[in-house]
Formats: sequence, C-alpha cells, structure tokens
Amino acid sequence: MEIFFGAIIVATAIVVTAGQIVTELKRRGAERRRDRQLSIATLFAPALGQVQDDPKALLTWQPLANTLRKQFPEEFAELDTAGGSTFPFSSDMIAAAHARWTTAWLAWERTYDVTYKMKAAEAQQELQGSADTTATRAKLDAIEHEKLDAYQRRYEDYVRVAKALQGLS
Repeated sequence: MEIFFGAIIVATAIVVTAGQIVTELKRRGAERRRDRQLSIATLFAPALGQVQDDPKALLTWQPLANTLRKQFPEEFAELDTAGGSTFPFSSDMIAAAHARWTTAWLAWERTYDVTYKMKAAEAQQELQGSADTTATRAKLDAIEHEKLDAYQRRYEDYVRVAKALQGLS
C-alpha cells in the first residue's frame, strides 16, 4: 500500500510539474509573440510617416509588410485586431495615398502648364522684336521639345506609380 501511495504522490508531482512546464511554455510563447509584435510595429512606425509624405514610399513598404505578414500571421492578426484595420497599411490608407499621388500630379500639371506658357510667350515676344527670327524660332522649338520631354517623363512616372498604388488596394 505504501508503494501505491508513493506512486500516486510521484504521479501527482509529475502531473503538477508538467502543468507548470506547459504554463511556462505558453507564457514564454505569448511573451515572444508580443516582442515580435512590438518589433514589427517599431519597424513600420517610420513607414507610416513616409507614406503620408510620399505616396511612392508605399510601393517599398507594402511588399515588405506582405512578406512579414506571411512569416508572422499570428502577430499581424493581433496587430490588425488591436488597430481595427489591416496593419500597417489599411485599404483606406492605400486609397488616400493614391488620391494624394493624383492630387500632386494635377498640381504639377497646372504649374507645368503655366511655366511653359510663360516661356513660350517670352520667346514669342523676342520673335516679334528680333531681326534674327531663325534663332528665336529655334528657341521656340527647343522650348516645345523641352515641354514635351518633361511632360512625358513625369506622366510615365505618374502612370507607373498610380497603377502600382491601385494594384495594392
């Protein structure tokens, strides 16, 4: 009988110890998950400001966020829940970045238009008051070429980024 009680005591001690080990492992796992969440949040903190300042920054940060989301799904799910939307860039943030990019394009386009109208008007004035019309016409042609080249470069960049931003949403 003593052996029986001894075996029960040993079995009880093993079960209690195993329970304590499991509890400690769960606590450590939760602590590691919280540490990873904090590291992820710290990593993306500067990105949030950068995306506000320059919508193109989203094209660099969002793929990294997607990669890490696949690597640490539990941590991102908890960050999503805590923030009430997809961490770090919600669909609203992506849409707002696209809108800011389009607004910046429209502002540039207005400035561009005024700048080249002024340059052309100045060259036209020179043409009217100049005896050397060949040089003035060449200047007008150069302004037109510069105008088209600048527009094409900027438009290509605008379209590329706008499509990429649209693809994120």
